Amino acid sequence: MSGKYFEELEVGQIIKHTTGRTLTEMDNVLFSSLTMNTQPLHLDEHFASQTQFGQRIVNGIFTMGVVIGITVPELTAGTIVANLGYENVVHPHPLFHGDTIYVETEVIAKRESKSRPNQGIVTLKHIGRNQHGDVCIEVTRSVLFLKREA
Repeated sequence: MSGKYFEELEVGQIIKHTTGRTLTEMDNVLFSSLTMNTQPLHLDEHFASQTQFGQRIVNGIFTMGVVIGITVPELTAGTIVANLGYENVVHPHPLFHGDTIYVETEVIAKRESKSRPNQGIVTLKHIGRNQHGDVCIEVTRSVLFLKREA
């Protein structure tokens, strides 16, 4: 397994994920359509061209999904029990078609599970930046991780 176990994560630890993902027009339109999100900022180029952004922006929920997905191989693959919650999601800068997102994760808290002795809860902050280094998303989530077998 490539994921990290509870014991391998320490508060203050930063993981710079190696994979970047270029977000395409097809990604954005397909995700928005599949989720029935008809927001013209995502789908209507004419409308979006008249906004402060000057063009369509990438759907923020899609962005969050990609950011979490990028972390899987180096963080949770095979070692996660469950995502317990997402909080403090902010989008300080838009992403546009053709932008590439890169992610780093900071471990901000951890504790052993009170009811599951072979598991622990870790709070992670994921920061997604575009190819220019602009922070485009920050999301905090709590994750239930496996402990290594004794």
